[in-house]
Amino acid sequence: MEAAGLAGFMISAGILTLMLEHPDSVVHQAMGQSAVLRRVPLGLAMGAYSAGFVYTPWGRRSGAHMNPAVTWSFYRLGKVKLWDAVFYTLAHFAGAIATAQLLKAMLGQAFAHPLVNYATTLPKPGEHGTLDAFIAEFIISFILMLLLLFVINSRRLEKFAGLFVGLLIGIYLIVETPYSGMSLNPARTFGSALAARHWTDLWVYFTAPPLAMLLAAEVFRRVKKGELRACAKLRHCDDRHCIFCDHKESPRYPVEEAAH
Repeated sequence: MEAAGLAGFMISAGILTLMLEHPDSVVHQAMGQSAVLRRVPLGLAMGAYSAGFVYTPWGRRSGAHMNPAVTWSFYRLGKVKLWDAVFYTLAHFAGAIATAQLLKAMLGQAFAHPLVNYATTLPKPGEHGTLDAFIAEFIISFILMLLLLFVINSRRLEKFAGLFVGLLIGIYLIVETPYSGMSLNPARTFGSALAARHWTDLWVYFTAPPLAMLLAAEVFRRVKKGELRACAKLRHCDDRHCIFCDHKESPRYPVEEAAH
């Protein structure tokens, strides 16, 4: 489910990038030369996908992480077991790699065009360098994870977690993309980089998002003084066994707390 969730994200991102950025695309030609304008439909579509997956049966079953940095942040908070974190990470990378290779095979030279470049996430040459990309990825990853932790630990807001995630993803794609390509996700970046055989600045995406999200987890722990009520799911599924809560028919919060 986690592999499929990230695969769907990458398929959508790859096809949309081809439509919006390839110079022979009718969509590209219709939208003119404004790069910002072309990023708006990309942000809306990918934000909607990210939000929607959280509420699907699969997303509610797996937790809808779709990102190893998210999984390991929950592991640091004691909400994910070690082997679950390992296998979630393997699933994320497997989904990303397989999808990027599938798009490469299906879309051919159009997907390899320099303006599409296999939908890789990279600093934009001539405008922003590696340091800018690292800082940008760190900031957006930190904000996303910290907001997510506060939302899912709020009884009033937790049902809107997917909407908050989708909104941030959409805004990031529109505003932050020129700085780093807007990744947030080492698995997503690696999948595209492998297809493109382009390894420049890959370290940025393997360090900034995980470090930022782990820092967000530490900040949350200190602010909330260890009070972590929610499990590792972005949207809890109360009518099925939860692999994180380890019991069925559970509310998101512990039974003894829900009784009060």
